[in-house]
Formats: sequence, C-alpha cells, structure tokens
Amino acid sequence: MVQERRFARVRPSGLVSRAASLIVGPKLPVVPCHVVDYSAGGACIELTADVTLPQRFELLHGGTRKKCRTVWRRARRVGVAF
Repeated sequence: MVQERRFARVRPSGLVSRAASLIVGPKLPVVPCHVVDYSAGGACIELTADVTLPQRFELLHGGTRKKCRTVWRRARRVGVAF
C-alpha cells in the first residue's frame, strides 16, 4: 500500500548549497555534513565522517538555524526532525 507524503520533499539544487553544519555543543567543534533531502518537518543529512551525534543538536543550512532531534540513522546518513 502506497501512502502519500504529508509534505513535498525538496532536494537542494541550483543556487541552494548542499553543504551544512551541525552544532552539537557550545564548546565543541562544528560537524560538517551534506543535506540529501529537506522538507518542512525534517531532513536527511549525510555526515562526512563517522561522528557520534547527541539526540538533539542544531542544523545550519542556507543561512537558517534549526533545532533538530535524531529520528533514525543508517551508516553515515541521519534522519532528523525539526
């Protein structure tokens, strides 16, 4: 059974950068990543290295800063909800 999505997915392309950063703590270094998939309710990000992420962190992408929580993780890809 196929279910329709609540929100249309938007893939960053063209003038929108795929590059993003994760702020995991106030005194910890920023973690670089790439945005694979982006929607109104969350995103799929791909980490550039194996990093242990906390349950909650902030995503910096395209001049916006979103508070996120980890929903799922498969290898270097992480699903987050805003």
